[in-house]
Amino acid sequence: MTDSGTGTIADGGRGVEHGDGTARTAGGDGGGDLAVHLDNITKRFPGVVANDRVDLRVERGTVHALLGENGAGKTTLMNVLYGLYQPEGGRVVVDGQERAFDSPRDAIDAGVGMIHQHFMLVDTMTVAENIALGNEPRKWFGLAVDRERIDREIRDLCDRYGFDVDPGATVADLSVGAQQRVEILKALYRGADVLILDEPTAVLTPQEVEGLYSVLEELTEQGKTIIFITHKLGEATHAADEITVLRDGESVGTVDPTATTQEELAEYMVGREVLLEADVEPRENGDVVLSTDDIVVEDEREVEVVSGIDLEVHSGEILGIAGVDGNGQGQLIEAITGLRTPDEGTITFDGEEVTDWSRRERIDAGMAYIPEDRHEQGLVMSFDLVENGVLGSQRSAEFANGGRIDWASVRDHTEDIIETYDVRPPDADADAVSLSGGNQQKFIVGREFERDPDLVVATHPTRGVDIGSTEFIHDRLLELREEGVAVLLVSSKLDEVQSLSDRLAVIYEGEFVDVTDPDEITEEELGLLMAGEHPSERHEPTDTVATGDRGDAE
Repeated sequence: MTDSGTGTIADGGRGVEHGDGTARTAGGDGGGDLAVHLDNITKRFPGVVANDRVDLRVERGTVHALLGENGAGKTTLMNVLYGLYQPEGGRVVVDGQERAFDSPRDAIDAGVGMIHQHFMLVDTMTVAENIALGNEPRKWFGLAVDRERIDREIRDLCDRYGFDVDPGATVADLSVGAQQRVEILKALYRGADVLILDEPTAVLTPQEVEGLYSVLEELTEQGKTIIFITHKLGEATHAADEITVLRDGESVGTVDPTATTQEELAEYMVGREVLLEADVEPRENGDVVLSTDDIVVEDEREVEVVSGIDLEVHSGEILGIAGVDGNGQGQLIEAITGLRTPDEGTITFDGEEVTDWSRRERIDAGMAYIPEDRHEQGLVMSFDLVENGVLGSQRSAEFANGGRIDWASVRDHTEDIIETYDVRPPDADADAVSLSGGNQQKFIVGREFERDPDLVVATHPTRGVDIGSTEFIHDRLLELREEGVAVLLVSSKLDEVQSLSDRLAVIYEGEFVDVTDPDEITEEELGLLMAGEHPSERHEPTDTVATGDRGDAE
């Protein structure tokens, strides 16, 4: 391991050496007042040791980051703490008392709450109804729900922790950041002293991320303990008091974020040196591969969600689209890839109008697509990887012979994807449902990249993917760009679209509010644009995403 002289995870990966030269190993006390101690936790699944004698010590009133690649065992470990899984070995100690949680209800009763990456809220219900759901106080001898008490208790919680949330608001009308606060309030309402947050910044704007950091600070000042699962180095070093790194189901150690660097943390996670920023060289654009002309899309409620968008993507170019989820980018991409027909406008691909073409016809013509929802659109979850590996290509000459699928050829292709894209476990016969989300994503990315496409439409290609795999996917996107492939990249990760894109379009409420050179705009300015505000007059809005080399904003 790297030894920088400031803070090194040492002792063969089982302890932490701090800047003062002292080491805290897995067996040490760690000092302080422990809110949680997971002592030598072992959790196995068929053929996999997800957690191998993991020791985690979390001091009360602190923010503790659990950092690691996909498949490192982070979520499994937290699911043990939350009572979703029962370990085969080790002890769960909360507030100094050994616990045996048979269900999340047991964990909640012991003061442990979990906020999942995908919020568990009912959109049509109010904030108060969601928070109290299943725990409603009663009045009139139990005949009616005491709504006044619910509202009063929620407002008391908001005042105590500085939350600006209206108990009477409908959840569907709230921003993603506000919905996250509702989830936190729901846990607090149930008496949580320890809060587990799973990838808490995955869908937030930069401003909402800063708001979350403020929330975490207020919670810890009030004595709450936070554990958050992440593979993002920046948020771990910014928000955490301590960081525990997991790799391949084992604890590499725990480190003080002020005594290490992001480069060192990346190496601890992956086991090798990692390039944190993509190296994008300027290049000349080629011919127009994809264009849309005045595309209008209405949703299922006949509400216009895409309002007259024009764009062009050239061969050898990455055009990035940045925006908060739900601003029309999903429907725009569905129209481009053939999953829905636009209500107005035309789509041209490789010189042919394809507005009414099916998804299959677009695949056959050379359009690859990494979908936003890997479960609904990317995989058949009950199929194994061999079957999933041929989806969309089952009629191609490479995999079909006389109208019958050549399964031996498909298996060879699938095993190549698994090896090249480091899909774990490396088992072509494994069902898609048995893989972690990040490994499902890597498999889809590999399948789509290996179609030999003219255009790649990549929607959140590294969502839920660890830093090592993110580096690989970014490098592969840049290789495709160098080969002359056109890339349309949609991502809510600002560092991703800024570092990879030749040009960057910002979408808000179904329109492009700005098109800019990604090197000439700050993350703060980009976040404001994503929220519908123009940070300055320096970037003039553009009606058309027109041609331009990297460095030339239209």
